[in-house]
Amino acid sequence: MISNERPSPYGQRPDPSPSPKSAVPEESIKTDKIQIERKTFVFTLKENPRGRFLRITEDVNGRRDAIIVPATGLGEFRRILDEIIRFSEENPPTAAA
Repeated sequence: MISNERPSPYGQRPDPSPSPKSAVPEESIKTDKIQIERKTFVFTLKENPRGRFLRITEDVNGRRDAIIVPATGLGEFRRILDEIIRFSEENPPTAAA
């Protein structure tokens, strides 16, 4: 119990931890995978009742992280990615000292 909480005369409080989100059925439309060094990236275009989205999952030695980009933002996401790729190609990395 946190020091500023008092026991309730009405019994136990409900658990304040967030409840797991109810699963929304998703359909995979297209999936592709690439391996870069020790990382595996999985790109999955999915659809659920709320719409389409791209899930990008990074797997490094069994640890997974993911980002989700709504389909409505894919064009902007691609535009920024293209800009960063172009910048990287025009400005090669500097040698480590």
